[in-house]
Amino acid sequence: MRRAAIPGGVWTLGFVSLLMDSSSELIHSLLPLYMAGALGASVLVIGLIEGVAESLALICKMFSGYLSDLTRRRKPLVLAGYGLAAASKLVFPLATSIEWVMAARFVDRVGKGIRGAPRDALIADLTPRDVRGAAFGLRQSLDTVGAIAGPLLAVGAIAWFAGNFRAAFWIAVIPAALCVLLIVFGVDEPARVERAPGKRIAWRDVSRLDRRFALVTVVAAVLTLARFSEAFLVLRAHDVGMSNLQAPWVMVVMSLVYAILAYPAGNAADRGHARGLLLGGFAALIVSDLVLARAATPAGALVGAGLWGLHMALTQGLLAALVSATAPADLRGTAFGVFNLACGVALLIASAVAGALWDALGPAFTFYAGAAFTALAAAGWLALRRDVPHLAA
Repeated sequence: MRRAAIPGGVWTLGFVSLLMDSSSELIHSLLPLYMAGALGASVLVIGLIEGVAESLALICKMFSGYLSDLTRRRKPLVLAGYGLAAASKLVFPLATSIEWVMAARFVDRVGKGIRGAPRDALIADLTPRDVRGAAFGLRQSLDTVGAIAGPLLAVGAIAWFAGNFRAAFWIAVIPAALCVLLIVFGVDEPARVERAPGKRIAWRDVSRLDRRFALVTVVAAVLTLARFSEAFLVLRAHDVGMSNLQAPWVMVVMSLVYAILAYPAGNAADRGHARGLLLGGFAALIVSDLVLARAATPAGALVGAGLWGLHMALTQGLLAALVSATAPADLRGTAFGVFNLACGVALLIASAVAGALWDALGPAFTFYAGAAFTALAAAGWLALRRDVPHLAA
């Protein structure tokens, strides 16, 4: 019954995410190995590229979210973002230097940034309040099915093309193109976004985002300091003995756990368990970091990746639903933008620090630092969680 209450537009946006994530994760699963091997990049350089790329995505969400509130239109920005990301997929197989890879990665993430906040705001606009946790969980689950398909495609492509990374990257163009077509023909937005008649949005309206929203944002930003780029999972798998063909399996395991549990976690959040779920997500990430820090075999890397996926399932859709619950209806796009701006800055710092620690002290210290930041975020959540509402309140 709960699943039937989720609007068709949310399902379509979920399948759009599935297709684009299949494309992006195919490349993401192979790109760290390609940069480190064929292009000779250090782990610090890879960390900086990943940090800047993901931060660009999150920072762009700030402006696209505000623009979607200002224009009262979400779909054009969603289409522009997915279209830009799809176009960038043509560059990866043609790139012959780290500069070209970096440029393509940045354009891809800018596209993600343009679409992210308007898409999340559109889901909130389309969905009744009492199933928002489930709606965000559903979208996240379908997105993560794509994140499973992408690494599997990567494993198959790199085997089929006998280790030729650039040939494998061409496969990513197909789901990216299908994704754009699905938005054009399968997504409609509501006739209006809830707002007082005649009222225009201005930057000063950000002050209407209250203390509860600020708390969710601060906790998420501190948590992002602990959850650096997933490229480090692939590098860790390679470090403990997995080959170029085997290393993408850590992304498959992480994404499989994420996909299976994200929707049930969203349902549980709708039933009033949001606070406990987020605390459980903190615990899962701490254990994941400790397992990855001490891993000496491929099995250890796979277990750590699975726990990382559990953390993502318990926190990512939930945090998006909490932003929706604590923001005024006419400022949802802006709220998601502010939220992602804070997380973007944190991610840039986290990935740079992770790469520096890896090069200077070794991979174990990178993951020990992640566990420490997660414990800090958990302590803040325990101290202040009573100020965050139930999603259906």
